[in-house]
Amino acid sequence: MSERHIQQLIPAQMVSDGAGVKIRRSLGLQQQLRLDPFLMLDCFGSDQASDYIAGFPPHPHRGFETVTYMLDGHMLHQDHLGNEGHLMSGGVQWMTAGSGIIHSEMPQQESGLMRGFQLWLNLPAAEKMKDPAYVDLKPAQLGRRTLTDGGTAVVIAGLLKISTESQQTPGPIQGLSTDPQYYDLSLPAGSELHVALPSEHNALVYPFEGEVHISADGSHSLVKTHHAAVLGKGDTLHLVAKTAVRLLVLAAKPIGEPVVQYGPFVMNSAAEIEQAIRDYQAGKLTKGAAGTIKVAAV
Repeated sequence: MSERHIQQLIPAQMVSDGAGVKIRRSLGLQQQLRLDPFLMLDCFGSDQASDYIAGFPPHPHRGFETVTYMLDGHMLHQDHLGNEGHLMSGGVQWMTAGSGIIHSEMPQQESGLMRGFQLWLNLPAAEKMKDPAYVDLKPAQLGRRTLTDGGTAVVIAGLLKISTESQQTPGPIQGLSTDPQYYDLSLPAGSELHVALPSEHNALVYPFEGEVHISADGSHSLVKTHHAAVLGKGDTLHLVAKTAVRLLVLAAKPIGEPVVQYGPFVMNSAAEIEQAIRDYQAGKLTKGAAGTIKVAAV
């Protein structure tokens, strides 16, 4: 068993996106602050309507996937093809933009707490121009598990394996080329957890309630709230919760290809970006109806 250590800490910074939504951005703050295949990680959260009410009006995407995890609140997704999806507290939307999609994400509340995450996950060159597709996942469709120390786990993608236990918990998103692992873990004070992660995957930890220690080779390193901890190589993540904490664990197989980004377009070359801009301006960004992502039983 080889424990992963912290390689880099990226504190989230407050930025504004969409039509003025206030968010905390860690991955993606700068182009060099990525972790292949993860392009961007945003955390939005406020009980002040002025921080989120303007939402994200219609905008395009090409060349990657977006994963929206709504912790609290109600958001409506609409796309250029007339599809609609209501994203409620505890729900997830997994969208493959592929060759192109134009969509909006607008709040369906005028007050109260709205909180969640949006992750941008890159696609390999061979998949960047695939047909767009998405799936809206209700909370009951996600993998869930009560941990032996009283903590809880929500599994959105991949297969959660605890190194000290035989039980495995699948998430509904399986079989993608980057094999993403996406867990939401809640750990009580005084608990420890050994999470098995594929050794070839890049991985990070993001605590959003409380803070967590990562133990490797007998030493503990602190990850404060709203810091993305990029992890080194290994097959085990050893988490130590000295106080109660809730955190995301993200891991995926690196693609190892050039990344050229221009706003909502992520391709492999400048020429492909220029083509995406021309296609968008000419109304040719998208091709046909968006399909549905298959989900696994949990």
